[in-house]
Amino acid sequence: MSDPLLELDAVHFRLDGNAGPVNIINGITLDVRSGTTVAITGPSGSGKSSLLMLMAGLEIHTAGIIRLFGQDIRSIPDRAFNRLRRSRIGVVFQSFHLIPTMTARENIALPLELDGRVDAFERASVLLESVGLADRAGHYPAQLSGGEQQRVAIARAMVHGPQLILADEPTGNLDQTTGQAIMDLLFAMRAQHGGTLVMVTHSRTLAERCDTVVRIMDGRLKPQPDA
Repeated sequence: MSDPLLELDAVHFRLDGNAGPVNIINGITLDVRSGTTVAITGPSGSGKSSLLMLMAGLEIHTAGIIRLFGQDIRSIPDRAFNRLRRSRIGVVFQSFHLIPTMTARENIALPLELDGRVDAFERASVLLESVGLADRAGHYPAQLSGGEQQRVAIARAMVHGPQLILADEPTGNLDQTTGQAIMDLLFAMRAQHGGTLVMVTHSRTLAERCDTVVRIMDGRLKPQPDA
């Protein structure tokens, strides 16, 4: 069996607020292997999104170890980690996180531009075509529907062929029909590019499409109930 692409070993995450410290993640141990799909489920406030942000290095864990591509992420300097995230990780957010002053094509090209790729816009056009938005390349986010914005966000996440795709409730702001189309697109693109997908979702139907389902309650892993 291959080594895990992502390893969490007794990971904790605590936030300090006005009322004192709040424990968000409480000792989670989890391995994610290359090429698999993993759903993270659980009630609102259970720590699902925080766990995904820790995996992406967008939040810093308080204790424990997170290894990404075999490296302890605490040992990677910030600038090097930013480059690693741009080139090997794609993140899809529930609220899209598109830059409002950039067109669809510019939003998709941005990660490649930051890496100095001369083919950034050519590659962005290819991805726009693959998500069915070639005719919307020059439109700004405010001119796009929610489903179209999420398609742009998925294309941006996939533009560099990431090894790891992290999706945080990618259909949470969409109606059921549009959400289904977006998930079909995300799974199809993951399969096409051969990446590993970790997805936070409230949807049991979406979770059942994944190889592994992880349930979190109160920041802790809970065993899955028998089917």
